[in-house]
Amino acid sequence: MQITVKDVVISVKEGDITAWQGEMIVNASNSGLYGGGGVDGAIHRAGGPRIAEECAVIRRKQGGILPGEAALTTAGQLSFRGIIHTVGPIWKGGTAGEAAVLSRCYKSSLDLACAHGVQSLAFPNISTGIYSFPKDLACKTALESVIQYIRGKNPAELPLRQIDFICFESDNARLYEAMLGTYS
Repeated sequence: MQITVKDVVISVKEGDITAWQGEMIVNASNSGLYGGGGVDGAIHRAGGPRIAEECAVIRRKQGGILPGEAALTTAGQLSFRGIIHTVGPIWKGGTAGEAAVLSRCYKSSLDLACAHGVQSLAFPNISTGIYSFPKDLACKTALESVIQYIRGKNPAELPLRQIDFICFESDNARLYEAMLGTYS
């Protein structure tokens, strides 16, 4: 499933984000930028120790990153131009501004990608694993945040031409496909 918004193709794919073919990927990281479980651990394992070394430099300089923020490292042994690490919110029942923080994850990541002239970018399902963000609300927040971002940009400020949501689990892929279809 895919849609086009202002010449940017947005699509959903099921699979492993480390095997995706494109310029840059987003990592659902933790505030300390330590390789954890889920997609974060998979990216750190596939990319090798250089990613962890660069994350350590960020920690030394600024103490990590806060939820909603993003930082850029190289991709280590992966074939991407870089990895954007963003920290999603831990679900606390929806009363602690979690959706706004998740939305900032997408905006911060897109800002970094655009600042580096990235034309193709892939997102994982941020905060839906161990951080327990409800998958349907995370999907809605992700799609709305990305689409609003694209619509709000002047074409000269938007190098992106492809944004893929890479869903490791089939239930997330089906959810994203169904919701993306409502925007076409």
